[in-house]
Amino acid sequence: MAAGRQVLSRARTSGRPHFTRLFARLTRFNTRQRLTVCCFLSELVNGERIAALIDQIARSRMACPHCDCKKCARHGFANGLQRYRCCACRRTFNGLTGTPLARLRLKNKWLGYFDCLRDPACTVKSAADKVGVHANTSFRWRHRFLQWAKLDRPASLAGIAEVDETFLRESQKGHKQLARAPRKRGGMPAEMVNIVVARDRATGTIDFIGGRGPLAASALHQHLRPKLQPDVLLVSDANAAYRSFAREANIAHRRFSARQASAAPSAIHVRNVHAYHARFHAWLRHFNGVATRYLENYLGWCWAIDGERIGDAERFLRAALGQFNSQR
Repeated sequence: MAAGRQVLSRARTSGRPHFTRLFARLTRFNTRQRLTVCCFLSELVNGERIAALIDQIARSRMACPHCDCKKCARHGFANGLQRYRCCACRRTFNGLTGTPLARLRLKNKWLGYFDCLRDPACTVKSAADKVGVHANTSFRWRHRFLQWAKLDRPASLAGIAEVDETFLRESQKGHKQLARAPRKRGGMPAEMVNIVVARDRATGTIDFIGGRGPLAASALHQHLRPKLQPDVLLVSDANAAYRSFAREANIAHRRFSARQASAAPSAIHVRNVHAYHARFHAWLRHFNGVATRYLENYLGWCWAIDGERIGDAERFLRAALGQFNSQR
């Protein structure tokens, strides 16, 4: 408050008559008009913060998105963003070119929307009402912002890595034509999508969609094998796919059974994965069903919230532009 009074006093004594007249008029505004002025100034400030942050990220990775040349020169401004020209291919770009956020408008509202994404109970409609955009824009922003933010994952799992799968019904929400017969409720096992979650004891988390129906060892080779260090100990349940995968990949493997759960405490368990499954399903209930084609975005979103990777709006924006804080 004291800093605000100092700014006002300096503005009034700056010798510029229009400042004096402006502040004199503000004192005659009613409460609603003052709130309108505050919201307008807030959006102006947020737009400047967004532009400065985008330019900072662009300069830190300075490279042409068209030819990957490192030699670029400033080339004026457009839409509030600094533009650059590549010295090799001569094409121009800004800090958003080549990212999922390219060509999105209303940048002055992005920080407010990122704050909405940090609240897991905030729906598409409520986020649109808070920020002041259309619901379709809110939905489009959600998945644009999560397209790269979901990639903020650990490079590998080390030590003891627990792995288990959970299932969700396949949803073709948003499709104009269904690839199957419509159903009222429930579903056949072949219509269930399996989600594999692997966590080490340092809470590093890797998850992926293993396909429809029962889990196959080929999905583990494709998605899980590149994320495991050679000396990792893989702990799973009695699913034969894990045993086959560990044997073929030459990875140490221990099987956890229900009999061991009632025995003395042991390091061989999958409790961390099961707890993560429970948190994921509880968080997913806020959305009243999600389309399977967007499920990877929701997996990354849940990990970002559960792993506290998005402590503030600016940090979330950095992740949405591919600038992650760390590998763990």
